[in-house]
Amino acid sequence: MQRSILFSILLKRVLISAFLLCTANISTAADVGVSISIGQPGFYGHIEIGDYPYPQPRVIYKKPIVVHRHVDVYEPVYLRVPPGHAKNWPRYCSHYHACSQPVYFVQDSWYQHEYAPIYRERHHGSYDDRQNNGRHHEQHRGNGKGKRHD
Repeated sequence: MQRSILFSILLKRVLISAFLLCTANISTAADVGVSISIGQPGFYGHIEIGDYPYPQPRVIYKKPIVVHRHVDVYEPVYLRVPPGHAKNWPRYCSHYHACSQPVYFVQDSWYQHEYAPIYRERHHGSYDDRQNNGRHHEQHRGNGKGKRHD
């Protein structure tokens, strides 16, 4: 009798441990990195304005937003964010590593119609061209060391 109770307890511990291990593997499997570049559908994040002849960004708010001000002074950055992120910026700024920086949120229409087409033309060619049945053009291929965007 006592042996069956010990066996039952041991079996429960093994099953619980197995369950915990399985759920831990599921959570790490969900963290599969998918790389989306500027100009591709679904990209949100930092936009480099730089020295390129891009049109002046149209922004959502006239003044940059800063959540945590540090002693260091940063230049403002331009970000494209999904609807709702700009309004709740303190909640989402850590996703973009920009809580201590002044941020301008660019308007989606400006990004879609002015910035992204010029960026694609200068950097990779058209996104649609690269998706042409999986055939890549040699002149548009990078060296495989692009930035990963979360």
